[in-house]
Amino acid sequence: MNPYSDPKDLRTFGKITEWQEEMGGKFFDWYSQVTEGDSALTEREKALIALAVSHAVQCPYCIDAYTTNSLQAGADEEQMMEAVHVAAAVKAGTTLIYARQMQRQVEKVTM
Repeated sequence: MNPYSDPKDLRTFGKITEWQEEMGGKFFDWYSQVTEGDSALTEREKALIALAVSHAVQCPYCIDAYTTNSLQAGADEEQMMEAVHVAAAVKAGTTLIYARQMQRQVEKVTM
């Protein structure tokens, strides 16, 4: 196991308010408003987005949490994997777009 990640930290995430209650409280209020319930997006759609982002930023805590949330919100395994593939494709595209910077630099140096 990675010594820097402890699955128990996810269960105690609320403790982040202990050293800065006001900001922690504001974060949790905002977080709840954004992620919970149906609004313009359904709770299932929000959970799938969060799951995809979790993979893109490679957060093991988030992957565990949003895998569970996605299932609880009614997503199935195929939808969850598709969301992860979307995140992977976007991340690959954002890596590849920087190739244009490389190409411009090559042109600058070799011309």
